[in-house]
Amino acid sequence: MSLSLSKYVWFNGKFMTLDKANVPITTHAIHYGTSVFEGIRAYWNEKNLFVFRLDEHIKRFRSSGQFYNISLNFSDKIIKDAIIGICKKNKIKKSCYIRPFYFIGDYGINLHVTEKAPTNVAIFTFPFGDLFNKNGITAGVVSWRKFSDMSTPTQAKMGGNYLNSIIATQEAKKNGFDEAILLDYNGNVSEAPGENIFIVKENKLITPPLSSSALNGITRDAIIKIAKDLDIDVIETEITPSELSISDEIFLTGTAAEITPIISMDGKKIGNGKSGNITKKMMTIYTDIVLNKNQNYSDWLTMVY
Repeated sequence: MSLSLSKYVWFNGKFMTLDKANVPITTHAIHYGTSVFEGIRAYWNEKNLFVFRLDEHIKRFRSSGQFYNISLNFSDKIIKDAIIGICKKNKIKKSCYIRPFYFIGDYGINLHVTEKAPTNVAIFTFPFGDLFNKNGITAGVVSWRKFSDMSTPTQAKMGGNYLNSIIATQEAKKNGFDEAILLDYNGNVSEAPGENIFIVKENKLITPPLSSSALNGITRDAIIKIAKDLDIDVIETEITPSELSISDEIFLTGTAAEITPIISMDGKKIGNGKSGNITKKMMTIYTDIVLNKNQNYSDWLTMVY
């Protein structure tokens, strides 16, 4: 995916042009994946730019590094101001994706990472529309399993963890699917490579629990709260692979994916092969929320200008 990156980035506390934000080849994160990242969306509604659930993203941003004793050496306020500032500095007036990340810098080949290891923090942004076809995508269960807490913390958004996602995506694409579905260590449904998964059965939303190695996604959390406000039952429980193909509806949630319907699973049509009623309702409400058209959730938005 070719990205039209912003002219200005934020690097170690300063705004600078992209070409000035460089790191040496001895950067620890390049060798060992010791990087922490977030994906954040901001939406332009023709009047202002609104960052979606910024405080929740910053909270997870810091906590991910804490799993590995990797220090984020800037306060939450500084990071928040930098994220808003990078949008202002680049005069962004279209919907965009924001990528803050921090990583172990020049630390040799030492695997004993402590709070004293040198870290770098960077933020960049770029215009971003739909990741997937919002009319629906195909998906298939892959042979690779989602890693579990027995091997590495599943709630840490670490760069190295996403090698698991990469190899799962490669298999799904090879098999002719748009997206992969990974099973957990016990053979139950976990999530997609970069998204959480929900199924709809008898007008109830069902999603894997965090114990199935599912990330506690911020969009996942939003959908659960929206569904409960609509008096739609939400059940967090283990889902067997066979349950996917007999679901009434399936959709994915994630910052990049937003809400994306799955209309075919392992080559079998889901429902009538189109986005289902509950999925469409969630998509509509979510779009209204992020564009500040639903005041019931205005506290989820941070205004840029």
